[in-house]
Amino acid sequence: MALTLTPLINIPLIQSGDSLAGIVLASLSKTEIEIQDDDILIFAQKVISKAEGRLVNLAAVTPSPPALELAQATEKDPRLVELILQESKEIVRVRPGAIIVEHNLGFICANAGIDHSNVAGAGKQNEEYVLLLPQDPDASAKQLREFIFQRTGKRIGVMIIDSHGRAWRNGTVGMCIGLSGLPALIDERGWKDLFDYTLKITVVGVADELAAAASLMMGQAAEGTPIVHVRGFPYPLTEGSLAELIRPKHQDMFR
Repeated sequence: MALTLTPLINIPLIQSGDSLAGIVLASLSKTEIEIQDDDILIFAQKVISKAEGRLVNLAAVTPSPPALELAQATEKDPRLVELILQESKEIVRVRPGAIIVEHNLGFICANAGIDHSNVAGAGKQNEEYVLLLPQDPDASAKQLREFIFQRTGKRIGVMIIDSHGRAWRNGTVGMCIGLSGLPALIDERGWKDLFDYTLKITVVGVADELAAAASLMMGQAAEGTPIVHVRGFPYPLTEGSLAELIRPKHQDMFR
């Protein structure tokens, strides 16, 4: 079966409290897609965070002494650094312009995933606004999935993605930060290859693979397509979670 990814059209700028599920259903109709069992909807993190009110005005942030010290070392706004510290379990690496952390959600990322791009708030200080990651992306995905099932009767998967860098490669790629109703990993150990060899170590990060494909469709600038419909995912839809994708610290060779 072909894997088809279709960006949804007519998605408005999302505001705090908006019903993303309602917006999606309206967009599916305008995109002329009839939702089916085993379809997947993929959301950019920004629309989830905006709907959940994760917008913060830096003008209201008072940096702590540790934030002031780290800001000097990294040449960053101390108010932003304060938010990074609040959103992180651990500082992993530091250099001018970048702070690599273990986020409260468990994964490693730059600047705790806090973003300035495509973010604006009320008033005249738009550049003062930043957007935090969702507090519980798995729960956000589950809520959307359940709402859509209630409205359509279709059993689908929902995934939330963000653009992350990687320790061993240049460039950012889309990665899964929350999901519901689809697997995060597919364990192929014990499967046979073309030559009857039994796979021994192959575990595929299918959620991240799909996230990277969806990120291509969403773009990173002014495309305005933060939600992608997927049909033809080549694995059964089972329950998964972000925790499956996070490598335990004692196995992390880059720390």
